Amino acid sequence: MCWSATADLVAGAGIAAIGAACVVRARRAADLPLAALPLLLGAHQIVEAQVWDTGGGTGPATVAWAVMALPLLAVWVPAGVLCAAPAHARRRLLLPLAAGVVTAAVLAHALAAHPARAEIRGHTMGYVVDLPRAELVVAGYLFATVGALLLSGERGLVLLGVLTGAGAAVSWALWETEFVSTWCACAAVVSVTLLGWVGSREGVSPAERVDHA
Repeated sequence: MCWSATADLVAGAGIAAIGAACVVRARRAADLPLAALPLLLGAHQIVEAQVWDTGGGTGPATVAWAVMALPLLAVWVPAGVLCAAPAHARRRLLLPLAAGVVTAAVLAHALAAHPARAEIRGHTMGYVVDLPRAELVVAGYLFATVGALLLSGERGLVLLGVLTGAGAAVSWALWETEFVSTWCACAAVVSVTLLGWVGSREGVSPAERVDHA
């Protein structure tokens, strides 16, 4: 989320461009889900620009935003990490993937039963989603996304997990105060970090990529 429709549109286009570069640079099919993540994040920002333009509410743009942000990312991230991670880490990565699948199912059901509503709050866009046991759902979401990165056993992805967790905490704090939304800045940092990660894997053999420590 950014602080205006224009900011969302500009950020979304830039992040999507980074995503295209990530996909082009990826040399392993297993890296493609994570390499394509900035494309999803960029599309997400562009969709929110439409939410701003329509003044919030419960329209198609809000529905698309919520589906992408909640159930889709809850599965996409841990599945992508599982594909890209070294072999020795894959068994433990089944845990965040399972958490992501369960969390996504709960979120999808909640969105189907009670459509998300967007509200413009100064320089932020607030989203209201009726969640059962919200604390458990949020914990499952964080374990599936940030947790998968931290458990990946791959240095670049662990760094991404640290940056994502810290960026999400800062963005959430600023959003809660309704001061300004900085999720788009966090998405940009994630995307640039992924571009560096994809580049670092070029020319490295599969055997060299596996960290047996």
